[in-house]
Amino acid sequence: MIPLPEVLDQDAFLVWVRQVLRPRILERNIHPHVFDAAMSEVSFRPDIIERQNNQKEFSLPVWEYLDIVTTEDRVRKGRQEMRRHRALLNRIEQDFGVEPAIIAAIWGLETGYGVNRGNIPIVSALATLAWRGRRAAYFEYELVAVFRLVQSRGCAPSSMIGSWAGAVGHGQFMPSSVLNFAVDFDRDGVHNICGDDPTDALASVANYLRKHDWKTGQPWGFQVRLPDGFNYALSGTDQTRSSADWAAMGVVSADGGPVPDYGAGSIFLPVGARGLAFLVLRNFHVITRYNKSEAYALGIGLLSDRILGDRPLRGEWPTNECAITRGDVIEIQFLLSQAGFDTLGVDGLPGPNTVRAVRDFQKAQGLVPDGHLDREILAALRALARG
Repeated sequence: MIPLPEVLDQDAFLVWVRQVLRPRILERNIHPHVFDAAMSEVSFRPDIIERQNNQKEFSLPVWEYLDIVTTEDRVRKGRQEMRRHRALLNRIEQDFGVEPAIIAAIWGLETGYGVNRGNIPIVSALATLAWRGRRAAYFEYELVAVFRLVQSRGCAPSSMIGSWAGAVGHGQFMPSSVLNFAVDFDRDGVHNICGDDPTDALASVANYLRKHDWKTGQPWGFQVRLPDGFNYALSGTDQTRSSADWAAMGVVSADGGPVPDYGAGSIFLPVGARGLAFLVLRNFHVITRYNKSEAYALGIGLLSDRILGDRPLRGEWPTNECAITRGDVIEIQFLLSQAGFDTLGVDGLPGPNTVRAVRDFQKAQGLVPDGHLDREILAALRALARG
């Protein structure tokens, strides 16, 4: 095995490209001339590593993130774009079964309704992340998808401009999603998700959601109020019950009315028992297939609701709570697993496995089992580790 250079500069990066990346890529049936042409002007981008470590949906407190997502300007422009593209969005809904407001919300959050589609060469972005980013294997997989787009569809690498993470177009599709989900909705013979015309891109977003089992007519979820004495051990997106079951426990809608019956759902507590509560449904999980962050899925759901005219959330967030860092999450995951509450990985991302482990730890310690990661949990785990 060829050792990787430890110096993070352009020369070390190019050594890795030639000696490590190229042989691996050619093993995946990519022609040498395709690889060489696509990588001819590649460069290491240390700024991209920095941006990966500061993703807003993972680094900001949820209330700050949602304030950014659901600004009045974004809501207003969303309504304008819904009116402007009403006929297109209606045709997309008819063909794919995905409601216009959800498509508009994704479009608005990803690129400001097509205004900010990115200005970074995605070959350099993906190669940088495949070399020294988190989830390097994933970004190498996406880089292979770029080569397949060049090799099978004749895409020019120089025209592939997008985000720091390698996403392109109005809906910020990763290259593998371009391969698997892009559609030629305007029937011009080209899957054009990057041009000024959003037709193919918006239809491709709908196709992506449909292929991930979007349920037509079902909302993403809605805000609820929990009764006094609620059993927080039943919360978490990994646990699902019928609307009737939640209603029988005293869960009501945010305005105090009965819980609507849209099928089975989960009680989602973005900041634990001290924050707001939501009953999220299957479509919420579909949105997390677009972006794995639950804060992102919540933001898309709330933005779509606001575009449709819904009022802001009812209640207050615990804004005096100190946010935890990715490093804190890594430490929590490590200490939980060390204590016998396996998080099934240490990646700094508080996904369902980590939330489940936190909940089990809280139950064992006699704490409120809401699955929320905070400094109190970190302090308790540190104390346990010290013995």
